[in-house]
Amino acid sequence: MDDDFADYVAARWPALFRTAHLLTGRRESAEDLVQEALVTAFSRWDRIRSMDAPDAYLRKVMLNTYLGERRTRLRRAGRLRLGALPPDPVPDPADGIDLWRGVHALPPRQRAVVVLRYYEDLTEADTAAALGCSVGTVKSQCHRALTALKRSLAEHPTAEEQPS
Repeated sequence: MDDDFADYVAARWPALFRTAHLLTGRRESAEDLVQEALVTAFSRWDRIRSMDAPDAYLRKVMLNTYLGERRTRLRRAGRLRLGALPPDPVPDPADGIDLWRGVHALPPRQRAVVVLRYYEDLTEADTAAALGCSVGTVKSQCHRALTALKRSLAEHPTAEEQPS
């Protein structure tokens, strides 16, 4: 494996995994999603490493796969072996409010918008570029998602918010 690629994977795995985990809601699915993106990146690494933002490229691959807009297949019979994976960097949603339950109940495109806008802190324009849609679509999906989240939180208050 190219040392440069291995170094990139070692440095960026936690961030890529967190994004995938937030999108999928399941550790195993997140690992598969990141791994599929890395298989794609490995075959194109000479071109990707010279990009200003290789993470943006990988994020786009993960989003396309997650949203089902473009199915990529593993180019090898087996999966790319990356060695031992680091510990799960995503905090357990049970430790806090039920916000993540609401996020994971959102339709995939709305969930992707929330993850990119509020977790990845992308601008509306960058989110639109990552999703391959217009800024107006990002705004409307975000509005719908936040409305659903507010409704979900109102229907299911946390233990601290419930009347005694």
